[in-house]
Amino acid sequence: MAIYNPEEILSITIRNGVKKTKYPILQTLILGFQAGAFIALGYLLSIRVTAPLSDQFEGFSSLIGASVFPIGLILTLLAGGELLTGNMMAVPLARISKQIKVGQILKNWSLITVSNFAGALFIAYVFGHLVGLTESGDFLEKTLSIAEHKLEATFLQAFLSGIGCNWLVAAAVWLSYGSEDMVGKIAGIWFPTMTFVAIGFQHVVANMFVIPAAIFAGHFTWTEYFLNFVPVFLGNAVGGSVFIAMAYWYAYLKKIEKDAKILPLKKIREM
Repeated sequence: MAIYNPEEILSITIRNGVKKTKYPILQTLILGFQAGAFIALGYLLSIRVTAPLSDQFEGFSSLIGASVFPIGLILTLLAGGELLTGNMMAVPLARISKQIKVGQILKNWSLITVSNFAGALFIAYVFGHLVGLTESGDFLEKTLSIAEHKLEATFLQAFLSGIGCNWLVAAAVWLSYGSEDMVGKIAGIWFPTMTFVAIGFQHVVANMFVIPAAIFAGHFTWTEYFLNFVPVFLGNAVGGSVFIAMAYWYAYLKKIEKDAKILPLKKIREM
């Protein structure tokens, strides 16, 4: 099983960040839709397996829900998808290494935000609302409880929670780049993702599913959702771009430039 060290992962991530900005718009939108839907399906699974558990199993319920949620990120990274939170790490890293321009970051994030939202909203409306998977009995109660908890956070709380979330999600993406073996990738994705869910950090794309699902059920408003979206988006951006991308760039910058085994930055520019 091929495993890369952090310096090699840095080069791989830069290359992937550059590649993401060069996809045709239609490809970006399709992959973004897929990722939004995959994350939503992971959240839907979490709700379906935890809602029937009684309050006395609350701690165990949180662990179970967190354990199944990572299927969304696994599908995104292994089957194919463009997820906003992952791009908040890889694409800025490509900019820090001077491979792309700021405008390319903004364009990529805008397209991915729209397409992730479309994918998550599709799952919330079709499977949550029309099929009724989040609108009956314990499942509705669980969905409303999660949405309410996220919406009641202050701007600062949601922002800081967003940082914690994408510090872990971006780390999961980083670890997935560190293995060529599917089992290794799944292990790298699973544990950081499970951790952020168990802690209760806020993920901008996950919220694109659970809060609209509650809205479709007749609770809360789109204005409340937007007031949550902004701080979580900003927090996720800081968590991925600063606490992973920028941190590892400066930690391994000298090493990556000196080590002949690492993909040289000039080579990255040519790809």
